[in-house]
Amino acid sequence: MEKKLQDFLDKAFAPYGDFPAKSDVKQELLANLQEKYADLKAQGKSDEEAYDTTVESFGDVAEIMEHVDHAAPTNDQPSENGAKSVGKILKETFKKARMSQSKFSSTELKQSDLAGVNLVGADFSYSSLAESNFDESNLTDAAFRGADLRNATFKGANMTSAHIIGCDLTGVHFDGANLTNAQFKACALKNSVFGDAILDAANFSHSDLKGVSFDDLTLNGTNFANTSLRDASFKNVKLSDVSFRHSDVKHTNFDGATMDKITYAILKGAKANLANVTVVTE
Repeated sequence: MEKKLQDFLDKAFAPYGDFPAKSDVKQELLANLQEKYADLKAQGKSDEEAYDTTVESFGDVAEIMEHVDHAAPTNDQPSENGAKSVGKILKETFKKARMSQSKFSSTELKQSDLAGVNLVGADFSYSSLAESNFDESNLTDAAFRGADLRNATFKGANMTSAHIIGCDLTGVHFDGANLTNAQFKACALKNSVFGDAILDAANFSHSDLKGVSFDDLTLNGTNFANTSLRDASFKNVKLSDVSFRHSDVKHTNFDGATMDKITYAILKGAKANLANVTVVTE
């Protein structure tokens, strides 16, 4: 299969002739494709299914070539060791391209700088994005299924209707992000930060939110059904039509929270400590 994937890359890069980084670029991309193929095979896909899905996830080589240096190095330019690594070239490509509906699935993008980028509808599923910077980026309708996002930062990002499903979000910063209607299903969110974030109609169902703070936020229609909220904090939060059905809230802090009668009734039934909350009766 390595040869078949290599042949695919050879054909994809054939129109661009030779350029200084060609061998290194193709080598790194081949490694990504092989890893994607191996993951699909492990999921029970046939050889043909795994191959077809792998090459479909590759995207457009023109987007890479647009930002790869085609010129040979001069005496004034650093050679191999002093030049940018191929990995960095590829990562910068994703930032500069500013593409819509982009496919970055199963890609190594750890520590990428993608701040301020238009990534509407981008697909980052199953990618390595740990410690990456998405601050102020437009990620409306973006997909992050199964992605590694540990310690990434999304400060001020627009993530309206983003699909963040089955992801590791440990230590992620969402300060000031617009997460309206974002889908955080079955995610690990330990130590994540949501200061000043907008979480209207966001869905955290089946996620691990142990120890996460939502203090001082206003939550409208947010869904925490079937979540683990042990030691989570909702101090001084305003809750309206928020669902906590089938969630562990016995050790959740609601001190100073304001909530509607239905939310209060659900939490009381789940044996939450509601000694210091205000119930809105209107």
